[in-house]
Amino acid sequence: MAFSDRKSLIPSYLYSTTSANSSKNLSTALDNHHGNMDKKNFLIAAPKEGSGYKVEMYTPAFYAASTIGGILSCGLTHTAVTPLDLVKCNMQIDPAKFKSISSGFGILLKEQGVRGLFRGWAPTFLGYSAQGACKYGFYEYFKKYYSDLAGAENAVKYKTLIYLAGSASAEVIADVALCPFEAVKVRVQTQPGFARGLSDGLPKFVKAEGAAGLYKGIVPLWGRQIPYTMMKFASFETIVEQLYKHAIPTPKDQCSNTTQLGVSFAGGYLAGILCAVVSHPADNLVSFLNNAKGATVGDAVNKLGVWGLCTRGLPLRIFMIGTLTGAQWGIYDSFKVFVGLPTTGGAPPPAQK
Repeated sequence: MAFSDRKSLIPSYLYSTTSANSSKNLSTALDNHHGNMDKKNFLIAAPKEGSGYKVEMYTPAFYAASTIGGILSCGLTHTAVTPLDLVKCNMQIDPAKFKSISSGFGILLKEQGVRGLFRGWAPTFLGYSAQGACKYGFYEYFKKYYSDLAGAENAVKYKTLIYLAGSASAEVIADVALCPFEAVKVRVQTQPGFARGLSDGLPKFVKAEGAAGLYKGIVPLWGRQIPYTMMKFASFETIVEQLYKHAIPTPKDQCSNTTQLGVSFAGGYLAGILCAVVSHPADNLVSFLNNAKGATVGDAVNKLGVWGLCTRGLPLRIFMIGTLTGAQWGIYDSFKVFVGLPTTGGAPPPAQK
């Protein structure tokens, strides 16, 4: 079998290498493992340094690395912006009192002190760590799975659809992990005196609304997070590809790790702005439903209006999500570099022969 025929068996374009000798290394690896090609696993050198192979693609170790990277990227970043999220949620729930970002911070500082700005950090950290684990881990899995289903030629031709399908599938699972923590977080952040945090807030929530109440917001959460994640992954991959094509004068395989990670942050920030706009109406719904017992989507529309659902708290969320998404991609790709994987995105896929 010719090398080009072997290469077509694996959608390697989805994980572009950055070592200058990557083609030679890949060819050697494939030749040495000719009898094992049905496994569709191959090795990729660490970006730039080319210090040797560390993680084998599409193995349990690869998906474990993706999962850990997702935990770090989502859990740490969401916890860090807890004060911004706290102000945003209160602006959505009580706009008459919390009229702006600056006044919102002032009110919270006056009423709850500095410590109060991090109210709800525990459900935020645990919930978004669980979500990040599923989001990134399953995204890598479904991206590979759908690429194999499509076949090499269609996987290249319809790569954006694969990004969209893979991210949507991953987010369905991720939100099941997030939803109970999100319900408690919103209640703790928007109802002072309800609970100090997760440890006492969770049993109080379950006692008041039952275990099923923890998933009362799952549908609007899907409505917020699935479009958000589809935009996050598909636009990021596209933006990074275009940055290397039009804005970076040096080919990706000749860029330093610092430059590559800078591109990851910039691409993530731009993608985050798009994510915020697309998912904001559902974000308002989630906050409204989790704050008021027995509230419905119709109640939210009647009280906030369609324009209010789309715009209330949006400037703050654009800033928060842009920064958040940029930092998440930076952390995720930093961890990938650490374990010997290339950064995400880059040059467009090569033409299939």
